[in-house]
Parts: sequence; structure tokens; C-alpha cells
Amino acid sequence: MIPSLFATTPKAVRPPHPTLLFVICACLAAPLLAGAQGAGTHHRVGVLCPYTCAVPPIEALRQALLARGYTEGRSLTFEFRWAEGHFDRFPALVAELVASRVDVIFASGGLTGALAAKRATTTIPIVFVVGIDPVQAGLVASLARPGGNATGLSGLYVDLVDKHVQFLEDLLPGVTRVAALWDVSIESALAPHVRALSGGSSAGGGAQLHPIPVRGLEDLARAFRAAADTHAEAVLLVTSPTFFVGRSRIAALAAEYRVPTISPFLEYTEAGGLMAYGPNMSRQFADAASLIDRILKGTPPANLPVQQPTAFDLSINLKTAKTLRLAIPDALLIQAQEVIR
Repeated sequence: MIPSLFATTPKAVRPPHPTLLFVICACLAAPLLAGAQGAGTHHRVGVLCPYTCAVPPIEALRQALLARGYTEGRSLTFEFRWAEGHFDRFPALVAELVASRVDVIFASGGLTGALAAKRATTTIPIVFVVGIDPVQAGLVASLARPGGNATGLSGLYVDLVDKHVQFLEDLLPGVTRVAALWDVSIESALAPHVRALSGGSSAGGGAQLHPIPVRGLEDLARAFRAAADTHAEAVLLVTSPTFFVGRSRIAALAAEYRVPTISPFLEYTEAGGLMAYGPNMSRQFADAASLIDRILKGTPPANLPVQQPTAFDLSINLKTAKTLRLAIPDALLIQAQEVIR
């Protein structure tokens, strides 16, 4: 038999070294193990709301987290708790979130909600959204290095009062009396600012400010009557969750009393209010999702700087201006980022 030209003499096959075999198997298994670990990780985010959680900013937060790769019901669950305007319920609601062992608490109830969360736990990370200086309020040690278990966003809405007065003076040259509505339920947070308002005039030295306390949504009608009794020519709203949730009611009362108003919440003009100036709240809540995401991935809140808005928008509703028979000066219109026609 003639051997094949391609035939070769069989050679003994040497088995791979055990160490090499282990390394190869480990490299092949690593991606599978990582995928299994990622798929099996389930996070729980507690969300604390002052009235209801069914508002655009909370939806913006939810969508921003889902856009970061989380799947609701599989890798992420939201635990919603809302106070229905009764801010004294915050401690009990936060206690429920702590008992349910959430991985992070998002406190959207302003300073009152943030403080309730801060007092309830020193271990569960907290992400807050407040309208005042969180350092002065005792929430964090500093903006750059919060320390502790809390970080978040500060809108500094209360610092916008003088700017609001300026816009009202641009709208109503010669205006002398402006009613400043403020929420009694967050008096501890607003006390220094209310005392400043009680001084009478704005920083510009023009219009006289007359603080009017408001005790919840049901007290808004009385507050507008009080503003009319003081012969206020305009009304400004000092930041409060109450004024955000009650924006449609406030717009209706302003139309009833035919008085120009300005709010720190941009959503106010969408609800029929005349003017709003402040940071975009839905954008802020979406930004909070990045902090929550980093915390869920292992970054301590103590090392996450408190974020502050970089842009403030002016929104004007021309339909409302027409109803109030107000002519918006061109100098004011060109400053607006949003004009509702």
C-alpha cells in the first residue's frame, strides 16, 4: 500500500497546563458572570413628594433614570410616598421608606422633606431638591463636599425675589405696592427671607413689598383677597411646593382679581399665569437622576457636589397679558426664553 503524500506521523498531544486552562476558562466566564450580576441587581428608589408624585418633574426624573439603562420592574423599582399637602406627614412617610429598605431616597418636598429624610437616616443616601442654601439649612457641610449621606440640587429660588420685582417694575413702570405670598408651612426655611421682605422695599429700592402668609392651597383665595385689600398692584410668589402644585388655582385667582403675577416656577405660565422666572424644574429633576445613578453605582453622596442651576429662564404668557389688558414692553419680551402666544 502506497502511503498518502499527506499522511503525517501521529504526534502525542500534550495537555494544556492546568494554570493556563484556569485562566482561559476565567476569561470566558467573566463576561457571563458580569452580565448575570448586572441583570440580577435590583435597586429601590424611594421618592418623597409634598402633594402628589404625578407631576411633570417626577416623570422627568423617572424617564432620566430609565434612559440610563435601568428597566422599571426588573432592575429598578420606585417607592412613591406623597404627603397630600400635609407636610407634618413627612417623618412618617420617610420612616416607611426606611423600613422598606430603599437604596436611596429622593426628597422632592423642598427643605421640609429633605430635613425629614436627613433626620430619619444616617446611612441611606439622600438626594434632595431645595430652593434655599443647603449649607445654611444644615443639610450638607459644603456645596463641594457635602459629607454625610445627603447631596442634591439647590435652586436658590428665594434669591430670585429681587429679580421678580425688577420684572414687575419693567412691566408696570411706577409700581409701588407688590404683595409677596409666602407659605407658612415652610416658615423655618423662609424665616430670614420673610424678615427681609418685611423690611418693605426691594433691593432696587422701588416697589414696596407686603408679605402675605398662606396656609395651604385652601388659603389661596383669602391671600388674594388680602392682597387686594392692601391695594397691591402685583403679586409675586415666594418659592414653595404649595405654589407649584397650586399653580392653576393661582392663575385663576390672578385672572379673577385682574392682578399681574410672577412665579419662580416656569410651569406657572403653562397653567395660565402671566410671568415666571427661575430654573427649569423638570430639567433639575432630570439632573438629579445622574446623582441617583452614581450613588446606585457605588459613589458615596458625601463625595458628590451639590449641583446648582446654570440657567434661569423668563417665561411670559401673552394670552394672559391680553386678558389682563396689559401691553408687554418689547424690552421685557426680548429677555424671555419662552413666550406663550
